[in-house]
Amino acid sequence: MSADRLPQEAPRPSDDPYWRELISQIGSDIGQSLTSALERVTALATTGKIDRAGLKALRDEIDRARRAGMIGQQMARYASGRIRQVPEQLSLTTLMREILVQRGREASARNLQIRQSLRPVDVIADATLLHALAQAVMDWSLELSRSTLELRVELKSWPAHALLVCRFDHVSEHAVPEEVVARTDHVALLDTMSWRLVQQIARTLQLGVDRVDGPRDCVLTIEFPRTVSDQLEGVSAVEIDPGFAASENSKPLAGSHVLVVAARRDLRNDVREATRHMGLLVDFVNSVDEAEEFVRDALPHAIVYESALAGDRFQRLCEGILGEVPNFVFIEIAEEGDGFQLSSDNDQRRASVGRNAVQESLPSALLFELSRTA
Repeated sequence: MSADRLPQEAPRPSDDPYWRELISQIGSDIGQSLTSALERVTALATTGKIDRAGLKALRDEIDRARRAGMIGQQMARYASGRIRQVPEQLSLTTLMREILVQRGREASARNLQIRQSLRPVDVIADATLLHALAQAVMDWSLELSRSTLELRVELKSWPAHALLVCRFDHVSEHAVPEEVVARTDHVALLDTMSWRLVQQIARTLQLGVDRVDGPRDCVLTIEFPRTVSDQLEGVSAVEIDPGFAASENSKPLAGSHVLVVAARRDLRNDVREATRHMGLLVDFVNSVDEAEEFVRDALPHAIVYESALAGDRFQRLCEGILGEVPNFVFIEIAEEGDGFQLSSDNDQRRASVGRNAVQESLPSALLFELSRTA
């Protein structure tokens, strides 16, 4: 087992054993890759021939050397202590989902099966560093996984900290027991430069890191002490730790498409103002007729509608959409009131926001509903 408990300060350059080991590993990775590449270049110069497989191997060896050097540069930057972090409220769930989509083709090319279980959880962290950490975790797990890669976002019961859990098989599931036993040095196998980068970014973010190495698989758990606390029943409230404020760049739903169906101009203006900071793509229509025409070509991710327009025709529109997308998000703006109610799996299938609470509560309702169904 390899573990770093939170909070853990990044090793300083004066911590000689750590840095000697790291520098030795960087030199070894670069040296081995370039030595192999040089042998291939020498063979090419001698014979004047190289087949497609040899050319690919040469490219891969040069790329490995280049990557080791780049990781070394990144780690030096993270360890310098000069990185200025800007804590924001971020959806860990949305980030991991986007990265899984982005890296899906790479996983398929390696014949890896990806399993995911992503609970809606928000954390407080620097957006750039959190994205770098998630990518580093994917780099490390994809380069070592042999069959199955599992990613989970969970919430500990106590303390209420978000957990990012990554599990993968570093030995093929088809390997016979003798082959598994023979690989006794699995810890060294897993301690790649990509792993070193995961460690360094996590330390810079002051996150807890726990890694359990088995003969067949590895389980990495990253714990986020700055997790948005639950204030409503099963709902992540939009509340940030004292001392940190949501910045203009805190947009966990950036790119999501919302259609607003409202006849009243003042209501449309309030919705526009309430969602301005969220990075959403918001379209407005004045009637159910216009809404029907709008969704004919493509569905948005959610529809926010004025309750006065929720007649039979609008209900038929909703039923048609739900027949295609059972978990589609609808949020009703009630005629009056200053509270809001989220959807449930029981009778309350749609969220509702009071007219007087649009500015304060509509962003929270959109955050929860879109995270729940994404």
